[in-house]
Amino acid sequence: MKNKGFIVFLTILISVLCIYYLSFTYISQGIQQQAIEATQSIDGSTDVIEKQRYLDSVWNEPVYNLLGIDYTYKEIKETELNLGLDLQGGMHVTLEVSPIDIIKGLSGNSSNSEFLEALNAAKENVRGTQLNFVSEFYSEFKEIAPEKELSQIFATAANRGRISLQSTDSEILDIINTEVESAIDRSFNILRTRIDRFGTSQPNIQRLQGTGRIQIELPGVDNPQRVRKLLQGVAKLEFWEVYQQQEVSSVLVSINSLLVQEMKQNPSSIELTDEEQETKDDITALLSGDETDSLATDDADSTQTAQLDSLISTRNSDLFELLVASPVKGGLLYNVADTAKINRILQREDVQALIPGTMKFLWDVQIKDKGEDLTGPDLLELYPIRTNRGGKATLTGETILSATASLNERAEPEVSMQMNASGSRVWGKMTRENIGQRIAIVLDNYVFSAPYVRGEIPNGSSSISGGFQTIEEAKDLANILKAGSLPAPTTIVEDVVVGPTLGKVAQDQGLNSILVGLIIVIVFMVIYYAKGGLIANLALFFNVFFIMGILAQFGTSLTLPGIAGIVLTIGMAIDANVLIFERIKEELRNGAGLKAAISSGYSKAYWSIFDANVTTLIVGIILFTMGQGPVKGFAITLMIGIVCSFFSAVFITRVIVEAFSKKGDSAKISFANAFSRNALTNLNFEFLSKRKLAYVFSSIFIGIGIVAMIIKGITLGVDFKGGRSYVITFDQPKAPTAIKTSLSGYFDDAGTEVKTFGADNILKITTSYKIDDESDDADAVVREELIKGLSETTGLLYIEDGSQLGENNFTISSSSKVTATIADDIKNSSYKSGIIALICIFLYIVFRFRKWQFGLGAIVALFHDTLFVLSAFAIANLLGISFEADQVFVAAILTIIGYSINDTVVVFDRIRENMGIKSGSELIPVFNESLNNTISRTFITSLTTLIVVLVLFLFGGAALQGFSFALLIGIIVGTYSSIFIATPVVIDLNKDKS
Repeated sequence: MKNKGFIVFLTILISVLCIYYLSFTYISQGIQQQAIEATQSIDGSTDVIEKQRYLDSVWNEPVYNLLGIDYTYKEIKETELNLGLDLQGGMHVTLEVSPIDIIKGLSGNSSNSEFLEALNAAKENVRGTQLNFVSEFYSEFKEIAPEKELSQIFATAANRGRISLQSTDSEILDIINTEVESAIDRSFNILRTRIDRFGTSQPNIQRLQGTGRIQIELPGVDNPQRVRKLLQGVAKLEFWEVYQQQEVSSVLVSINSLLVQEMKQNPSSIELTDEEQETKDDITALLSGDETDSLATDDADSTQTAQLDSLISTRNSDLFELLVASPVKGGLLYNVADTAKINRILQREDVQALIPGTMKFLWDVQIKDKGEDLTGPDLLELYPIRTNRGGKATLTGETILSATASLNERAEPEVSMQMNASGSRVWGKMTRENIGQRIAIVLDNYVFSAPYVRGEIPNGSSSISGGFQTIEEAKDLANILKAGSLPAPTTIVEDVVVGPTLGKVAQDQGLNSILVGLIIVIVFMVIYYAKGGLIANLALFFNVFFIMGILAQFGTSLTLPGIAGIVLTIGMAIDANVLIFERIKEELRNGAGLKAAISSGYSKAYWSIFDANVTTLIVGIILFTMGQGPVKGFAITLMIGIVCSFFSAVFITRVIVEAFSKKGDSAKISFANAFSRNALTNLNFEFLSKRKLAYVFSSIFIGIGIVAMIIKGITLGVDFKGGRSYVITFDQPKAPTAIKTSLSGYFDDAGTEVKTFGADNILKITTSYKIDDESDDADAVVREELIKGLSETTGLLYIEDGSQLGENNFTISSSSKVTATIADDIKNSSYKSGIIALICIFLYIVFRFRKWQFGLGAIVALFHDTLFVLSAFAIANLLGISFEADQVFVAAILTIIGYSINDTVVVFDRIRENMGIKSGSELIPVFNESLNNTISRTFITSLTTLIVVLVLFLFGGAALQGFSFALLIGIIVGTYSSIFIATPVVIDLNKDKS
């Protein structure tokens, strides 16, 4: 083998990187454990608020030193291996920005009947599709009113200067598209700002390009209703005057005096370093008048008091002492690490009493640019805002007609802003009274900009410049300024809540399935392949280790489907070593020496392994590209697993095997025991003679499945049909049928399904009640009716906290809402992903094997496997065994396609090899020989993978039962189809079978 040194170097390098990135996870868990221990009460419960306060206190503090480099807790959290919501609890929300409201707003809320009819028609057209709403609206508008121009709708006073009666439809459409896109960006930025300050660790927010949707994940959220309110709150844009420094200093002095006096009265409240602790103890003892110290005198007391004053002066406990640099005009700069402490000070009732009624403090939305003068920690500005007696802003965003970003004559970024008549009057007065001072532009109580007023602006036309580093910053502010005039309402179209208890259960079940699967595979490989099995197990260890390290390095979350991907990768990783070892055994049986057999075995197996991995990788790429949420998490893990398993099984094992066989000593390395050396060899089964029997069997089974689908169908999850789903946990087992019957009255006889979810005391309730109503009010109504129905039916009381569950209670452990729009999109995406996967695999097989018959044979087998699995689900449902088909089920189907093609490619590869050796021979004998040659590999790989998936089915939990059941059927039928469907079809497609 060439390049052994490079393989060793690469293995060491990847291992070191994995250790480096996984070490952050280990340190993070340690710090979180310290936080729990520090805030734990006597009864063992943890104060969540105090725990978060503890973690906030070390957020920007160095907590880990690696090779002389200090890392803060913030940096550790950014680098650790994240857990998905399904493993730790939390909330997943998808919001959709409505282009209808934006277009209506741009038209000045036109009441033109043709305009409104076109909007409604476009809404129906784009439902469940990826069509562009603006294009559909225009198409419908021209169909309804072919003689009308868009300028007749959009040439309003608010759009003066942009749209006139002479504007063409094309120009107006460009403006509409720009406004819709900027509205989505604005919503994204507003939501990101809100989420960043929500108080949850590792929030994730992303735009789903081309959809007008924004996806948000919030781990550890324990108040979903608060999140929904936060996300859907109307953006409030306001303009406020800012106090000058001399006007606020007296207030800060008063607050400072209050805090200092409090410390003198209670020295124990002073936060000290370890070195100062002993001094503080002495001071506290003397000031408390401890009579055990008979040497204490008045002079000593005054000395200790002076020491206390000195000690207090060194504490960063007041607003002056916390200042990092000289206050800028009208604002205060603070260390970001101290913001939580400052907020606690300002929120105290006694401190509030010292602040005038016309003053409030607001933070800047972003960290200040340090420039050359300010170095050190990150800084944030606190603005003293001048308020009115009523607390309402003098000027709000509704008065803004337009805001654009551009470069001025000095090539500096600036924002031009135009107000309406009423806004212009108020703005003229504000600017006239604040020349040389700052006016804060505030959105959601955060200051986005605070420009200085250079002079009175009487006509409402303003420009803001001088504070932007880039044109992008100016564009962001211009977009924010439109928040009041052109609102972009957001609707929650998908809402998933996983309780922390359910997340911990899923985490334990996932880890158990990995460990049990690993142990079984490890034991089997050693028993069957002797010392070669040990080497394969070492490669398996590297495989799993690399997967975890790379997930941490990429900042990818490990989800429950991701764990399923790892478990599946464990089974599939064995395939490469089985192929290699079976080839080596074959070469040894043919009389080759050990070293020659090893070299030939690796060489002959290489392209089979490569082709099999590429076809499965194609499936992973399609899943990643077209999937959402859990499917995408599964795809990432699968792709990483495929690459890692290929490297570890093909290259790492070869380095080790060749190191053990340098002198050709079989005592140091062996690939079989006495019973496995000739197992499944010298077979001469006529597989192809049974192909018609197989065709009949498959047709009958799939036919029964189709009948079952017609009679009862497949149980679809809310992902595919829309609806609301709840996981309810009771203390005692409950009968699903009785619950379903009683709830039908509360849900107006809407379609409702109730089934056990992993245990007799846990039920999953899915209903289509009010599914067409996407409002928050509808969510609340369905939830209230559910709780009311369960309470009156069972006589139990609902409790919010699942950890306090008792025999007289029930709780909602998780919930999920998917609107009909999202459900349609998921269904369409699933169909597309399946079709694209089949096309890509067909093209690859044709490219690699140079015959279209091989490509079509593979596709027929994959189509057969898909129908077989669907039929199995339908038959199981008909027999009363219900497995839910959801997004993860789609991942299972595509994984089965990848696994089945893996099997098929190995058989095709051997057929290609034998056809080359026996050129001109009859096809049927060659194909039969190839199937017999590969039967040992097919059996061993299928068995090991089947064992692992069976473990996943038994221990992976209810959330993965449908997924693992599909894989169980898929592995069996995939093995069957590669022998009895794919290969026979290739024969039947060849005109010359002889």
